[in-house]
Formats: sequence, C-alpha cells, structure tokens
Amino acid sequence: MIKRNTVFAVLIGILSMTGMALADETPPSPTMWYWHNWSDHDGISHMTRCPIRDFDLKTMSKPAGPQWQNRLKEGPAQVIFTVQPAHWNGVWHPDPKVQWIIPLKGSWYVTAMDGHKVVMGPGEVSLGEDQLSRKDQQGRIGHDAGNVGVGPVELMVIQTDETPTSDQPCRFK
Repeated sequence: MIKRNTVFAVLIGILSMTGMALADETPPSPTMWYWHNWSDHDGISHMTRCPIRDFDLKTMSKPAGPQWQNRLKEGPAQVIFTVQPAHWNGVWHPDPKVQWIIPLKGSWYVTAMDGHKVVMGPGEVSLGEDQLSRKDQQGRIGHDAGNVGVGPVELMVIQTDETPTSDQPCRFK
C-alpha cells in the first residue's frame, strides 16, 4: 500500500514539472504590453513596444479577491470616448496631451516620423507622448493616424496631466 504522503509528494513533483501550480500558490506576476509614441532630442517621433511588469497582487475593494495591479501614477485624468468615422485619417499631428489610447472596436494605425507604423486592434494599448516632436524636412510632425478597414473605430482615450518627456521610451513600467 502506498502512503498518502508519498502520493502527495509525487503529485507535487508532477505539477512542478508541467508548470502547473497548486490553487493556494501565488501565480507569477504578469507582463502586459503597450506601444509608446515618444519623441527624441531631435524632435523625431518613434513607436516602441514596452512592458508593464511592476504588479502587486491585492484587492481593489474588499471583499473582492486580489488581482494584479500596477498603478502607474496618481493624478487628474479625463476619459474620452471617440468614434472615428469610416475612412478617418488624422494626418500628421502631435498628441494634444500625454494620453493612453485603447481601441474598443475596429483597428487603427499610428505611423511615427521615423517611419515605424503600428496597427492596433481592440484591447491593445498605446501611450501618445509626441508633444515635443518638431517638423521635419517633409513637414511632418508627431504622427500620422487613421482607420484600418472600412468601418468606424471606437477608442477610449485617457488624457493625463503628465508633462511630456523626450528620450524616455517605455518610461512607465
């Protein structure tokens, strides 16, 4: 007859080899990603894919269970919902404020002055921070943005009171 402790030890070993965790074990901290549209010291905008990693496992409101949270910065913000009509194109322009942009429906693109174009769909996140960009020889400033496809695009925009920076890609972690 096999002892219960032996079976339990074998089960733990199998779970650890397969990467599975026991229910009461804390899962590893997650990594999320966002696109950062930032400007360098020459005033040229760039798109960089950035990780968010500094999560804490805690409740937002008791008695709700804990969830991974990363509070980037406290401060005033304004939430704006936008619906860009079909075939919308924003032409070259800088973001009005440091702002987080999350597509809710449809896909849109952002092209930085360095030529890097990123297409984003529902659930992807972009940080617009190209206010310090300057016109280049082609007359471009900031970024070009527009809809992908034939339908409208719904976005949630969270404008912050952050001061724009230069030469700091991925400054929020």
